[in-house]
Amino acid sequence: MTKIHQTSERWRLGLALSLLTAFLWGILPIALSVTLRKLDVYTVTWFRFLISFVLLAIYLGTQGKLPTLRQLRSTSWKLLAIATIFLASNYILYLQGLALTSPSNAQVIIQLAPLLMGFGGLVIFRERYTLRQWFGVGVLTVGFILFFHEQLFQSFVEISQSTNSSSIHLATLAKYLPLFNALGITLNASNQYLLGSSLIVLAAATWAVYALAQKQLLQSLSSANIMLIIYGGCALFFSLVANPKIILSLDSLHFGMLIFCALNTLIAYGAFAESLQHWEASRVSAVLACTPIVTLLSVGIVSVIVPNLISPEKINLIGILGAALVVTGSVAIALGKH
Repeated sequence: MTKIHQTSERWRLGLALSLLTAFLWGILPIALSVTLRKLDVYTVTWFRFLISFVLLAIYLGTQGKLPTLRQLRSTSWKLLAIATIFLASNYILYLQGLALTSPSNAQVIIQLAPLLMGFGGLVIFRERYTLRQWFGVGVLTVGFILFFHEQLFQSFVEISQSTNSSSIHLATLAKYLPLFNALGITLNASNQYLLGSSLIVLAAATWAVYALAQKQLLQSLSSANIMLIIYGGCALFFSLVANPKIILSLDSLHFGMLIFCALNTLIAYGAFAESLQHWEASRVSAVLACTPIVTLLSVGIVSVIVPNLISPEKINLIGILGAALVVTGSVAIALGKH
């Protein structure tokens, strides 16, 4: 019988790393939405994985912590392949969906990922929730329903009021949707949001599979070594479809955003992977559920400071209530036993 990974029980460190991940992932959609105006999703994804692989390899090499042959032989390459393929799929699906929705909408929908990971942790790793934590799940669910309702309603209103601008936007998105163009699928203003949302739902499912595979891999490799192999595999795969030359033509703003996205990938996923070493997957997923709140606040701040960079999100009292319930439920789940 396969031995199940056990946490180190250093829950404070796990909590801190989870909060860092939530913050970095919360501000990431803003930088990505700006970067996608100049680059295709494959080049952006390739660059993020390549920079993360190179920097992490240099760090591990200088620290003498690169994986040994013995560790690699004892590792499940099937699980490594699953983690690599599903994380690569998550990146592409999320970016394609982000190109069709706003940063906040995308970040709210992608929160299905940590929820799925949390329930997977309950089943696969035999983690358990207390009554207080199940109450937190209920509060979290109600919060998502209220927030989803607000965002869905607002998006349909904006689409119906701006058909012309949406058509222009879709024309610029053609380069981000080669698969749909190849299949002969034509997008219009009425189904733009639904298609983007569907892609992000698929991205959430692929991420949950990756995360659960990543946690089990901690049995034989450190979190940093796992991410090194995954980064390298994904960078190699996307090098076949990326267009590196276009990066040289970027202006300082978009190049800076691209660099930030790459560093965000390295630090955020490093913190996430390490948090799974010290804390239960279900608890980590609860903290990550707060990520949309970070995105909403970040979008509001950036839209005031640099109004030409990104448009402000429109959210009413129901949406604010839903966001508050998401945070409350997340805290109840994450700290239910402490």
